[in-house]
Amino acid sequence: MTEKELPPISLNDYKYDLPDERIAKFPLKERMNSKLLVYNSDKIEHAVFRSLSDYIPEDTALFFNDTRVIPARLHFRKETGAHIEVFLLEPLQPTRDVAQSMWIKGSCQWKCMVGNLKKWKDEQVLELVLPMHDQPVTLKARVVDRSTQIIEFTWDDDYTFVDVIQAAGKIPLPPYINREVSEEDKERYQTIYSHHEGAVAAPTAGLHFSDQVLEKLQQKGVTLNYLTLHVSAGTFQPVKEENVINHPMHSEQVVITMKNIDALLENPKVVAVGTTSMRTLESLYWYGVKILLKNDTGFNIEKLLPYQFEGSALPSAHEAFVAVKKLMTETNRQTLIGHTEIFIFPGYEFKVCKGLITNYHLPGSTLILLVAAFIGENWKKIYEEALNNDYRFLSYGDSSLLWPSAT
Repeated sequence: MTEKELPPISLNDYKYDLPDERIAKFPLKERMNSKLLVYNSDKIEHAVFRSLSDYIPEDTALFFNDTRVIPARLHFRKETGAHIEVFLLEPLQPTRDVAQSMWIKGSCQWKCMVGNLKKWKDEQVLELVLPMHDQPVTLKARVVDRSTQIIEFTWDDDYTFVDVIQAAGKIPLPPYINREVSEEDKERYQTIYSHHEGAVAAPTAGLHFSDQVLEKLQQKGVTLNYLTLHVSAGTFQPVKEENVINHPMHSEQVVITMKNIDALLENPKVVAVGTTSMRTLESLYWYGVKILLKNDTGFNIEKLLPYQFEGSALPSAHEAFVAVKKLMTETNRQTLIGHTEIFIFPGYEFKVCKGLITNYHLPGSTLILLVAAFIGENWKKIYEEALNNDYRFLSYGDSSLLWPSAT
């Protein structure tokens, strides 16, 4: 099915008025003190995030995204004084695997977004001297391909790339926060369970969790499961198409383990912590569909794949996950690495997720579309309620727990 064959979805239907003063520019001191709006069917209840376990049924399987934000903004200065900012987007050489790219030594190439590129000549090498364990190390950068903004980095091969960018880079706060990065952001813009470096934006629904909240959930009998989606800068890309289906979705790397598959097979009561976890889980289902119906074992979920099976008899989530497990067993793999550009908008039928924990998102964004797909037109009621009750919005803002029907 092509984009033109799908009924158009108007961007204006998914906008709302967000005053700048409602955007949280700084995080709360205590993560778990954020407000929590609980939506179940048509009812709204106001709570505090530290009481989350009161609203999650026992035996629920929570799925968290354990990606870790890298300091992806690198600032170079030419001898003339011109400032060049290099924003890391995705690795290309010697590996496209985000996790592996962090451990490369000596040199690598990344697709980047470069500010002031016109002042950086092709043959010019920019340098940044870094204090590394009392030993200065020079990070060098040159343009490999100007049209696609591919940049090559070289440095002392005693160090990994993650060592170098930890010393050189800045945490890439979302543009709408509109302030300089502070020392506090280095850890506060990470979830407490972040583990695998590679994201350029935090999975912000997880920023509210504290050790205390996680412990109370486990005491109740909720299982905690961790998968990985390395959030790309595309998550901030505004939707400009009036028919939102024409929006070019970004591709992001996902990592799934056999342990994840087993958890999904054992417990269908799945709640996603954040839109990135939800996108990963739903993508995993469609990977199982590709295996079963297309005999296609390539883990690459195209933007409109879920909308290509209208009228088809689709496998259940259990059948899809069994197919994925069978493939992993036959190929002797404990981990799957894939890519997804799945676009979830109203009309999508959720196959895996029964609940969603998420923050409040930008008007007219792909994330609003996902929320609207999950709970329907009542997303407007929820956002209006949050605005009327002084909730803080966006990445450093407050939280919601959404159940699309009585659970």
